[in-house]
Amino acid sequence: MAAKNISLRAAIFSVLILATVCALAGPKDKEPAPRFNATTTTGEKFTNDSIKGKVVLLEFWTTWCSFCADEAAFVDKIGHELADKGLILLAIDVGESRKTVKKYLEQHPRNCKIVMMEDTNLAAMYQANSYTIYVVIDRDGNIAGTQRGAGGEDALRNLIARAGIESPDTDDSNSN
Repeated sequence: MAAKNISLRAAIFSVLILATVCALAGPKDKEPAPRFNATTTTGEKFTNDSIKGKVVLLEFWTTWCSFCADEAAFVDKIGHELADKGLILLAIDVGESRKTVKKYLEQHPRNCKIVMMEDTNLAAMYQANSYTIYVVIDRDGNIAGTQRGAGGEDALRNLIARAGIESPDTDDSNSN
């Protein structure tokens, strides 16, 4: 029995250490966003200077990520719904060819600005190696929050609210 308690304590301690390390990895909230440049598939260019005064939602995704596919519809809906409040949604495809992404988007259209990894330095800066990853940059150019992994519509709306853009139905929205 004592051995089980020691093993359980060691496992809990290990999980806490791992959680702490993960929380400390990557850019921190309310720190200035790293200097970046991004060009959408339609040629629109974005930099730290060009986004000043706007809130930016960066979505790191891939065509093979089922969570990304599940969340795409409400991500696009939120991006469209909050655009008039100053939200810019940049969906950055990580590590795939233009041909792959184009074919995917023909079957699964997105209603947002698509950025390919080779057209930005953002994927490396935010250690985009698991998906979905969301990063919100506030109007002052600071990281307002990050979310690694799918969390649903309410979680995304709450993340964006940390940058000062409240959804009209934040409390009433349901994950779809």
